[in-house]
Parts: sequence; C-alpha cells; structure tokens
Amino acid sequence: MSKIKFCALGGLGENGKNMYLVEVDDKIFILDAGLKFPSVDLYGIDAVVPDISYLVENKKRVQGIFLSHGHEENIGAVPEILKVMDVGVFGSHFTISLVELELAEAGLDVSDYRLYRMSEEKVLKFGNIYVSFYRTTHSIPESFGIVIKTSDGAIVYAPDYTFSSHSDIKYKTSYSRLIDMAKDGVLAVLPESLGTSNINRVTNDYTLNYAVNDVLIHSKRVIFSMYSSDLDRIQKVINLSVANNRRVAVIGRKVQRIINIAMSIDYLKIPENNLVNLKFMDNEISNDDEDLVIIVTGNRHEPFFGLQRMAIGQDRLIKMNENDHVVIISPPVFGTEKIAKSAMDAIYKVGAKITTINKSSLRSSHADSEDLKMLYQMLNPKYIIPIVGEYRHQYMQKNIALEMGYDASNILMLDNGEQITFENGELLNTKDKISVGDVLVDGSIIGDINEVVLHDREMLSQDGAVIVAAVINTYTKQIISEPEVEMKGFMIEKHVDEVVDDIVSTTSKHLTKFLNSKSKDLSSFRMELRDTITKLIQKTAGKMPIVIAAIVDMYEEE
Repeated sequence: MSKIKFCALGGLGENGKNMYLVEVDDKIFILDAGLKFPSVDLYGIDAVVPDISYLVENKKRVQGIFLSHGHEENIGAVPEILKVMDVGVFGSHFTISLVELELAEAGLDVSDYRLYRMSEEKVLKFGNIYVSFYRTTHSIPESFGIVIKTSDGAIVYAPDYTFSSHSDIKYKTSYSRLIDMAKDGVLAVLPESLGTSNINRVTNDYTLNYAVNDVLIHSKRVIFSMYSSDLDRIQKVINLSVANNRRVAVIGRKVQRIINIAMSIDYLKIPENNLVNLKFMDNEISNDDEDLVIIVTGNRHEPFFGLQRMAIGQDRLIKMNENDHVVIISPPVFGTEKIAKSAMDAIYKVGAKITTINKSSLRSSHADSEDLKMLYQMLNPKYIIPIVGEYRHQYMQKNIALEMGYDASNILMLDNGEQITFENGELLNTKDKISVGDVLVDGSIIGDINEVVLHDREMLSQDGAVIVAAVINTYTKQIISEPEVEMKGFMIEKHVDEVVDDIVSTTSKHLTKFLNSKSKDLSSFRMELRDTITKLIQKTAGKMPIVIAAIVDMYEEE
C-alpha cells in the first residue's frame, strides 16, 4: 500500500505550461515540462514557464521527467529544470530529438544530460513502481501516454490524444496496451480537456485534401500558412504538392530545424527533387516560379506575421503578388486575431487570392466527448482528474464523466498548486497547497521580470518615451550643455514644440536649483526630475510616457 500525491505546477485552468507531479511515497515523477506562449499584455515576454521552486526543494526525490510528446507546451521548460537539477529525461525517439534541439537553443551541451529514448515495450522500474508508455494519435509523431503502476493501481496520464484512425504507425494508438493496463486496475486517469467543446468533430482529412488539391491544380504559386506543430498536416500538404509536380519550400524561424530532424529519421518525407532551399531575392532571383509551393510555418502569430511581411515587401525570400494563391490552414488562436486580420488585409491589398480552411473542416487532434467516454470505458478508473486546458474545458469534462455514471466525488477538479493524496487506494479529504506561479522568459533572461518592468513596457507601447539630457559640472556649479529633449513613440495633439519648451524650461530651473544647493546626490535629483517632468507631461499633454533623465556630471567623469 502506498501514499500517492498528485498536483500540477501548470496546465490547469490555462492553455499550455503543462507540468504535473505524481508522488508515490518518497519518489516524485514529473509528467511533461512545458511552456505557455505569452498573452498580448506581456510585453517583450517570449514564453512563460512554471515556477519549479517546489522541485528544487525536493530535487533528491525526483526520479525523472517523463514526456508525452514534442510540442513546446510539453517540453519547453525541460532546459530550465535541467539547469538546476541532474535528472533523467524519458521520451520517444522523436520527442528526445526535439528536446536536444531545445537544449542546444538554450546554450546547453546536450552531452551533459541524461536523455533516454523509450519505446512502449520498455518498462522502467523505480523500486516497486513501474513506468511505461503507450502510443497515442496526435498531430506530431511518436506521441505517448504514460502509465505509473503502483501497488494501489495505475496512474494513467493521457494528454493530447484522439482515437481517430490513422494509417501511419508513427501516429497509431496502441489499443492493446490500454486494455492490458486496465486489467490490474486503474486508480486515476489524467485525461486532457481541450477538445471537450468539439461538436460533430471531423474525423478524416477528406475536406482538407480536396480543397488543397483543387488549389494546387488551378493556381500558380501557392503559399500555405500552417502551424509548425502540425507535422502530420504539413506532410499531407507536401504529399499533395508532390503529386501535382510541385516544388516545395518550408519557411519558419525554428521549424526548419524541426523539419531537418523529422526528415533525418524519415518522419517527414520530401523527395529530393521536390525540396527547394530558397535564396535571398536580388536582381536575378525572384522565387516566384509558378510551380512553387511555399509552406509558411511557426507558432501562434508567426505564420500570419510571415504572410504579412511577404505581402508588404519586407520578406527577403518571398514577395507576394496578384498571381499568388494563399491558403490559410492555421486558424487564429486566442491573442493572434489582430495580427491575423492585419495579414489578411495586406494580402488583399496585393490582390492575391485567399482560401481559408475553416477550423470546423480540420481533423482535431484532441479528445472530444466520445474519445473521453471510450477512454473511461477501456480503463474503468476509480478517479478522473481532468487536466490540460482552461477551467471551462475541465468543467465540460466533468459533465461528460457525470453522464458516464461517475459520482461527482470521484471527479476531481483542481487548480495549479492544489495537491491531493490517495492512501491505500482511497482519496483523503484534505488538500495541501504548494508554491506555484509563472516564471517569465525574456530572451536569455529567466524569471527576473517583475510587474514594474511589465508596466513600463506597457507604457512604452502606449505612450512612448521622453529622454531629457544635459551635462553639468557640480564643482563649478555650471550647466555645461543646455537640456535637450528626445521623443520616441510619443505623439500628442498639442504642438510638440510647446511641450519641448516646457520640459527644457522646467529642467533648466531644477538644474540651477540643484547646482546651488548643498545636496550633491545626483541619483536622487534624477529621480525627482523624472517625476516632475512626468507630471508636467501628464498635465500639458494628457500622456504618461516613460521619462528618462540623463544628467551627466562632468566633475564626476573627470
């Protein structure tokens, strides 16, 4: 008999940042370690990862990181964990290949870490606990579900899956493994919730194939917009392009390296004669051949940003024209609607034709209500813990489980940081709380980005910046260089010259007062001057830009 605990450091009540912890007695198992893409109000932030302080405090108990598949929402935080603890990482061959790419991009030496490529035939033993994997169907090859087998039953982790049929072994679900694991009893299943709102879900690619094939037959150069995470869908577009004797180029900031990995292990196939590596345009190179297919990829806003650059003539590889046919197979996700509309407007201005494949016509790669019901029937779990997705998705899964006859007390709705405990196979009534939160990633800077910084960035995005510069000599009490004002992104209805004159006059008065005072604390003076100018601009122009007081003391410099 064991004491089993479960909690999430991320992935509950949100889309992304998936990281779940299963503790069996004194052992901690990490299920996925992902990031979340920032919302539009997180200015300058590249990604959001979970706060792993709880893991750092208990790193001696951590047995490993067990990965379900290679999407960044599931592997993007692996480098951050490995920076602070020595722990093994387990996943499929393709998933570990993508982890190696993540580590290299983070500036880490891949050879320094313990990365293990797993198959569903392998079983890992940690004392009396066994961890194994089973294949699932998702939009990326070699996706896994994970099973932690304990003396009180199995914990089954089932994120991002669908029971749609697939002919490719790299995307097939291993139903026999699911049936086998249920024989010894399942204590709890952790199923994804993102697809619960799917109604009348499309289960095949007939509509997509027909639409793409029709465009390829009747168009000249074709530009596809797709998400880099949908490798299965990218392969289908490539296959149709090759069947129509088209040459194919794939464009994306990061996707080219992922494509190279997929091609190196035969998980993405582009015949050599059909693959094109585009060169930068010049007087001789235009990259506008009529047999070209361009696949523009990326995460979230990146495909639309790429299309917009092509339409307005800023891209160095492709300049869109009226003969192009643009096919949108990347439905805008939350927070990208604005850039998507801007891209569409730019394309229409060029005169190119646009075909949009509606989301309702695309095969979903997430479990809908029928998939969840089938999972419940196959596993017959004692408890259901909805994971992956916003709270509304988790709540909808709860209703699905209730329809299947589960008692509400056996459907466990949790928030990040809430820790539940099973003892001797029964749920205890108490809940613990562990430290959770968001760690913001800004380029190479991790975590040291507080609300003040974000507030300043928001102000910069709205009202710009005003820089006031002057040179003084505190020893001779002289203003060596009269105040100068520089404005960046600062726009007002009032005549700018009037505002500048007010700032210069105020700065000169305060400088004279400072030089004639006993105080020589220049840092405090800069802060006081900044506050004074901020209030002046707010009063005269109704704006609150970032104000920088660049006052240099020649005496200090000497």
